[in-house]
Amino acid sequence: MSADLTRRDVLATAFAASVASMLGASPAMAAQLKFGPAKPFSFASLVARARTMAGKAYLAPRKPAPEIVDQIGYEQHGKIKFRADHALYGDEKGIYPITFFPVGKYFPKTIKMHAVDGDKAAEVLYEPEYFDMPDDSPAQKLPEDTGFAGFQIREAKSRPDWATKDWCAFLGASYFRCIGSLGEYGLSARGVAIDTASPMPEEFPDFTEFYLQPASAETQPVVVYALLDGPSVTGAFKFTVRRTDAVVVDVESNLFVRKDVAKLGISPMTSMYWFSNYDKSYQLEWRNGAHDSDGLAMWTGAGERIWRPLINPPAPSTSAFVDDNPRGFGLMQRDRDPNHYLDRYLNYERRPSLWIEPIGGWGQGAFHLVEFPTDHEDFDNIGCFWVPKEPVKAGQSFEFRYRMYWGADEPEPPQNLARPIATRIGRGGFPYSRTNPPELKRMVVEFSGGPLKTFPKDRKPEAVITPSRGEISSVFLETTSWNDAWRLQFDVKAEGADPVDLRAFLRDGESALTETWLFKLFPQKTW
Repeated sequence: MSADLTRRDVLATAFAASVASMLGASPAMAAQLKFGPAKPFSFASLVARARTMAGKAYLAPRKPAPEIVDQIGYEQHGKIKFRADHALYGDEKGIYPITFFPVGKYFPKTIKMHAVDGDKAAEVLYEPEYFDMPDDSPAQKLPEDTGFAGFQIREAKSRPDWATKDWCAFLGASYFRCIGSLGEYGLSARGVAIDTASPMPEEFPDFTEFYLQPASAETQPVVVYALLDGPSVTGAFKFTVRRTDAVVVDVESNLFVRKDVAKLGISPMTSMYWFSNYDKSYQLEWRNGAHDSDGLAMWTGAGERIWRPLINPPAPSTSAFVDDNPRGFGLMQRDRDPNHYLDRYLNYERRPSLWIEPIGGWGQGAFHLVEFPTDHEDFDNIGCFWVPKEPVKAGQSFEFRYRMYWGADEPEPPQNLARPIATRIGRGGFPYSRTNPPELKRMVVEFSGGPLKTFPKDRKPEAVITPSRGEISSVFLETTSWNDAWRLQFDVKAEGADPVDLRAFLRDGESALTETWLFKLFPQKTW
């Protein structure tokens, strides 16, 4: 044994051998990565650390070589690739290999990565040689102790394309995302949201440490443990990540409050909505639509199913939907028709929906939907999360559990209700007239499926329409011949620029036939 071989080298080699043994591989194969010493680890100990941290002053995560990292923009970052032959759990019998992201201008903070083996964990030590990058990349100048910015879980080793395909990624603050059953990334989730769309600046706590436990078979989950730290909260998370036809993630979150929080967002998600058929003009874009999600679906504690199409508002807008022990909610991409996007590169029709199923009672609170105006599709402008009713004070702790379904639709869509399949906005008044007043808006909503499939054509359902203000007129309901839907039309007139919250559904007697359609109309906005 060389005299230069340190105790850390010996322990790291021993842990690599342990990981290799667990995977049925040789120690030489696992030695592609370098590890720190193995230390005891459990989720309970991680929760205890988060609790202790909440009683101490906040220390911001490390930002290595900021003058260099700031030069690594999106384009440069995308050209830096982690070498597949260095993947964690990428050995011969590994199931889902894990590769790591480099730091960059938009991901400047480093995160400690650990491999879990039983009740032990060892840090994965950063080495520049893990990455392939162009010779002229600014990243060539990064110091040797830079560290990682995030990680991604690759497809199973049984697939020939595992080295180039991934299905779950954690990168930036507490953001993460998974592909759906249609094979595309889209919207993102976060560990927690702090003061989003509030008078005070929004806070973005960071996942500062990850502990990665491998799957034992393709049918078994990858388990991700994460330590969260921020000026107002700390936390410990456990993500049990399953690769099914879609991706299903069970989340256990333990939050500890350092200081009072005005708005605590639980199970937050962010998405992009620019325009669709009901709110674009031809001067804006030649495509028919551009969005990762087209609506917020809610299943209330009382059992009501609600659909709220997203909007691109003229000014920042927050909508709150009060509930008690919600059954589920999510930002969905329901429109799967490629002709409604006409984009052969971005594949919006294949973007995943994200449905959240609370586990255990969440109590009283509200779904918050935040919509910011945007003039492009580069950045997320939509946010959604659950906000508890009671104020959040320093010294409190919370535990939330929920299941995330990253798929094409809700896991259990209602079979006994029709859905709103189209929303349209136009000028109200007498059809085809050129003299209709511009302040009079015509709303058109089409419902299809469920009990409407067999509803008698010789009579009509009852339309129930409720505005938050203004007047409703010219209500008309008819069937359509081309898509077997019921089309509801009505005019809205409201003075001033304040938005009008609209609510509508169809019923037969006392029985609802459809989901409840909600919409936020800005009466002065023109398209």
